[in-house]
Amino acid sequence: MILHGLRRDEAAERVAEQCRQHGVEVLLAEADLARSPDDATAALLQAIGPAAERVTLLVNNAGTFCDRPFLEMDVATWARTWQLNVSAGYFLTQYFARQWIGKAVRGRVLFTGSINGVLAEPDHTAYDTSKGAVLAMVRSLAVALAPHGIRVNAMSPGLVWTPLTAPALADRRLQSWMQWHTPNRQVPEPDVCAGAAAFLLSDEAEHIHGQNLLVDGGMSIWQQPDPPDWWNPSEGDD
Repeated sequence: MILHGLRRDEAAERVAEQCRQHGVEVLLAEADLARSPDDATAALLQAIGPAAERVTLLVNNAGTFCDRPFLEMDVATWARTWQLNVSAGYFLTQYFARQWIGKAVRGRVLFTGSINGVLAEPDHTAYDTSKGAVLAMVRSLAVALAPHGIRVNAMSPGLVWTPLTAPALADRRLQSWMQWHTPNRQVPEPDVCAGAAAFLLSDEAEHIHGQNLLVDGGMSIWQQPDPPDWWNPSEGDD
């Protein structure tokens, strides 16, 4: 298994060690995918080295949430969002698809989308747009690569606890608001996405192409016009 990140930090080491405890050989690779598409792909392949030849499953999970209100958006922030969330995965998929087709390998690709790809959020136009593009890209790549035996799908989480979301979720008012908007009333840990990812990459999903599996506790299917009695917007002020 190859685990990629911007840097080899404590979190990456912890995940690698957990994998090794289950007998999985792990290579940690550092590369900045925010660079231009050609440079980003080259940087990652250089970090991986010869192990790239053995890759048969690709999970495009790199992304960013460096957003700002639409009227304050600048070109640099827009470009970084698009490169990390859209272009990096597109060109990495292209590279590995070329290798797989040449070797008659039935590869599998999974993109991490987001509930923001199907629902809009105030002041997050760049992120919403990029994740919507990811879902459209998954459908197009699935059509292009299915004749070669390569499957492409997406998994889209709702709000989960991550280092990126933790500062916002420290506000208990936001937590209760998000729980109100989610039928199962949960803001879960990231491991709730593991089963969905494993399924879409497995043989059991052999006839599934170009789909987006929402792992969101039902948030995307529910309309509730009035807050419930238990929701208290004054919570968390102290």
